Amino acid sequence: MNNSVTNTARLLGAGLRALLVLTVVCGVLYPLAVTGVAQALFPAKADGSQITSDGRVVGSSLIGQQNYGPDYFQPRPANGLGQNSVNTRYQLILSGATNRSGDNAELIEWVREAKAKVVRDNSTPGHPVRPSQVPADAVTSSGSGLDPDISPAYARLQIHRVAERNDLPVARVRALVDAHTEGRTLGFMGEPRVNVLELNTALKELTGR
Repeated sequence: MNNSVTNTARLLGAGLRALLVLTVVCGVLYPLAVTGVAQALFPAKADGSQITSDGRVVGSSLIGQQNYGPDYFQPRPANGLGQNSVNTRYQLILSGATNRSGDNAELIEWVREAKAKVVRDNSTPGHPVRPSQVPADAVTSSGSGLDPDISPAYARLQIHRVAERNDLPVARVRALVDAHTEGRTLGFMGEPRVNVLELNTALKELTGR
C-alpha cells in the first residue's frame, strides 16, 4: 500500500514538473523567441503588414476592403461576406465564399449584374468599356471575400474612370498602376496582381487629398 502511494505521488510529481517545464518552454519561451525573431527579421510583416497614410494606419495589405468611392480603384466583389448576428456587441464582418456552383442561377445573375455595373461605371467619353473586356475577378468573389488584390487587367480597365474623376492625365494613372503591379511570387507562383489598398493610398497621395 505504501509503495503504491509512493509511486502515485512520484508519478504525479513528475507530471506536474513536466507540465510546468512545458508550459514555460511552449507557452512563454517559444512564443517570445518566435516573436523576437519575427520582429528582428520581418518587422512590417510581424506587425500585420500595415499600410499607413498621413501618419495613421489605414489597413493591412493582406485584407481587402470595400466601400471605396467612385474616385478610387474598386476591389473584387465580396458577396460571401456576412454580418455578425450572434454577439451584436461587436460589429464584425464574417469572411466566406458564396458557396454557389458555377451553374447556380443566383450566381449567374450576380455575375451578369456585376459585369453590367463594371461596364457602366468605367465607360468614359471616348473610351467605352465592352463586356468582353471585363476580367473574371471584376465580377466574382474570392474564397474568403477578403482578397486584397485585383488583376492588372481589372486595374487597367479602371484607369480612364479614375483619371477622369480625379482630373489626372491617363498616362499618370497608368504609370501608377504599373508601379503597383507585382509579378508572380518567385517568378512562377500565382498570378500578377495589384494591391488595391496600396494603389488607392498612392492615388490619394498623388491627388493631395
